[in-house]
Amino acid sequence: MNPYTIITDSGCDIDIATLDQWGVKCADLTVRNVEDSRMYLNREIKPEKFYTQMREGLVFQTSAVNPEGFKRVFCEELELGNDIICFCVSSGISTTYQSAEIAAMDLADQYPDRKIIIVDSLCASEGEGLLVYLAVEKKKAGATIEEVEAYAKETIPVLSHWFTVDDLKYLKRGGRISPTAAFAATVLDIKPVMHVDDDGKLVGVSKVRGRRQAIKSIADKYSEMAADPDNGIYFISHGDCAGDAAILESMIEEKHGQKAAHIGYVGPVIGAHSGPGTLALFFVGKR
Repeated sequence: MNPYTIITDSGCDIDIATLDQWGVKCADLTVRNVEDSRMYLNREIKPEKFYTQMREGLVFQTSAVNPEGFKRVFCEELELGNDIICFCVSSGISTTYQSAEIAAMDLADQYPDRKIIIVDSLCASEGEGLLVYLAVEKKKAGATIEEVEAYAKETIPVLSHWFTVDDLKYLKRGGRISPTAAFAATVLDIKPVMHVDDDGKLVGVSKVRGRRQAIKSIADKYSEMAADPDNGIYFISHGDCAGDAAILESMIEEKHGQKAAHIGYVGPVIGAHSGPGTLALFFVGKR
C-alpha cells in the first residue's frame, strides 16, 4: 500500500500556510483583471487589495485549473511514490473537477502502480476547505485512501453552506439575479440568504431586511441544521468584512459555546462572483 497525499484547489479558500500545516497540496485557479487583462494565480492577490479594487469598480473574471496545472501538482507526488486523493471545487460552478479527471486519466498509463482519486466536493469556498480538513483528520487517525474517499462521499451531501452578500450587483453581473430584483432589493435594503444545493449550485432560500438580520438568519441555520451544534466544527469565510464574521461567530458561541474552527477570507476566485461583504458559514448538518 502506497502512502497518499491529499490535494485540493484554491477554490477551497484556505490559505497556503494552513494547507501546508495540514500537509495538503494545492492547484491554483486564476483571476484576470478585465481592465488590463493581467492574469493572477488565486494566491498571488492579497484579499484586502482585491476587495478594495472591486469596491473601486474593477471587474475580475476567473478561470478553472486546467489539466496541465493539475498534472504538475500530481506528478510531484506520483514521482515520490505517493497515491493521490484530490478534492475539487464544485462542478456546479467550475470545470476544475473535469480538468482534474482529465489529468488523472492522462497520467494513469504513466503511473500504473499509483492511485489517483478525484472527488467532486460539490462545495465552494471554505465548505470545500472544511471537507479537506475533515479528510485530513481522518488521514491522521489512520484511515486508508479508500476510507477517506468513502467518508468524504458520505459527508458531502450533509455539508451545509449558508451565506449572504452585501451588494447584489455582483450576483446580478453573474446572472444569478435579474437587474430588476437587484435594484428593488437595494432600495428596500433586502439581503438574500442563500445556500449550495445538492448539485453544488448557488440557490436563494430567503430574503430578509437588513444586514444584521441576514447574519442572524445564518446563525439560526446552524442551530436548526447542524448535526451537533454544541460540539460540532464550523468554518466562516468573509469578503473583507471581518467584523461581521466576528458577529456571526459570537451569535453561535453565545448559544452553543463553540468558536469557529477557522475564519478566513473568501478568496478572489469566489469573491469575484459574490463581491465584498460576502459572509458564509459552513458545517456538517443533519441533512
